[in-house]
Amino acid sequence: MSGVPLPPSGEYLKAVRESSRAARIRANISISEESIQRFLLSPAFTTTFDRLRHAHGMTLPLNFPSVISELNVLSVLSLLNFASGYRVPLHQATGRGAFDNIRAFVFSAYISSSTGAGDYFSARGMQEIPETTVADLMRVTDVIHTERPHESIPGVTVGELGGPVWEVVQLIANTLRETGEALVKGGYPDLGSFVLEALKEGEKAKKTGGDEAEVTLERLVRGIPAFQDMALVKGRPVYCFKKALLTLHAVALRFGGSESSSVPIPRTSHLPIFADNVIPSLLIHLGVIDLSSADPALGLPQLFPDARNPERLQALLAAAEPADPTTNKSREVPKEGPLLTVEQAYVLRAAAIDACELIVDTAKGLERNGFSWLKSITLPELDAWIWAVAKDRPDYRKLERFALRNSPYF
Repeated sequence: MSGVPLPPSGEYLKAVRESSRAARIRANISISEESIQRFLLSPAFTTTFDRLRHAHGMTLPLNFPSVISELNVLSVLSLLNFASGYRVPLHQATGRGAFDNIRAFVFSAYISSSTGAGDYFSARGMQEIPETTVADLMRVTDVIHTERPHESIPGVTVGELGGPVWEVVQLIANTLRETGEALVKGGYPDLGSFVLEALKEGEKAKKTGGDEAEVTLERLVRGIPAFQDMALVKGRPVYCFKKALLTLHAVALRFGGSESSSVPIPRTSHLPIFADNVIPSLLIHLGVIDLSSADPALGLPQLFPDARNPERLQALLAAAEPADPTTNKSREVPKEGPLLTVEQAYVLRAAAIDACELIVDTAKGLERNGFSWLKSITLPELDAWIWAVAKDRPDYRKLERFALRNSPYF
């Protein structure tokens, strides 16, 4: 984001953690030891963690002609992992949430490219893609217009491009074009080639005792504007880098099981979480993040008033009720959560990053019979569980999530 300085070289992971903790403390957002232990020992967490701890949703059920082709599509999927602020209008328009729409677009664009259309995910193809193509591949061409009264003819309405789904189309097209421009200027044929070079630089650093994830992360963020996920909150920078961190972990999950992979595999168990809107919202609902005494100047205490209901919290921390097989969850339109400012959104994301650090630290020191497995949980696993359980439980799917519109970062 323009106007925000990048972290010092070699300190990108540190900057995410330290800026997040500082932002949370300045905003007076509380995270107590008691609330963390209550969460960790709850049936909601303990009965589902093992099943959901790897469910990041980044699997690609496609056939690829080469490893670099698959790496490219995986990288593009990470690059476009945003539009969370449009969850409700996308559900209303398509019956799917933000990530499912992004994933469907990526699949459609790749398949179209493979069957004779232009290569939308080459650097040149990204640089030149128009909004009309994005809308067509998303299959939303019939929901990107709004109507307004004609200026001079009473009773006549005029259709024009607009509305929230059109904003998503524009975000996708602008992000692809901006990234394509950066890749073309750098001499890269596609995003996958750029990511592979960054991974190789990280691998080189690892051989001399460095942290390959740190080196690769810095390379991704410096090179691609859409990875520069950061903002000023009351004049101080907050660094999240959600999509760049997710790219590293997605690569590790996809290629880490192959002994002969030509893709260097970064170690990712120590990475901070990939903060979106789901994780902070859910941690507020589950009583880990407490906004009741937060900075009123930021307008935080009133955002999730129901989160302070003890009976509701008890139900959310209990084991899930059996799902109703007659309910079509994909067609349920969720309730819109609070629409936030950039400062509010980044403070809550920072609080979630710090909360997850504290959760994992607490888990490592927890001494409870039957819960020794908690000592081994990692931050990416915790991230995956929170993200996945928000979709897994019917009562969690109904929980409000905050939204930030016009953001290409989450």
